[in-house]
Amino acid sequence: MTKPLHPTTTGAYYAQCVISFGIALAGIAIGIAYIPVDPWVRAFLAVAVLYTVTSAFVLAKCVRDRQEVGNMASRVDQARLDRLLAEHDPYKVDGL
Repeated sequence: MTKPLHPTTTGAYYAQCVISFGIALAGIAIGIAYIPVDPWVRAFLAVAVLYTVTSAFVLAKCVRDRQEVGNMASRVDQARLDRLLAEHDPYKVDGL
């Protein structure tokens, strides 16, 4: 039975993603803090950004979960096929 390949991320890629997210979030926070508008508009923008960020995390989790379910189904099918092939004896004669 062959092991399925699992894509792995390097530490550098992970660090780049975290740093990029931090810079983007800090940039929008600074932009909201210094925008020349009333405090209620600033609060609305902050809540909108937080909602967008949490929605992005939830969407990423849903996409990952759906992909894992697809991989799980293909692994189950592969295990069934491997079992059938292991049990099959091409030299067995039926009826003897």
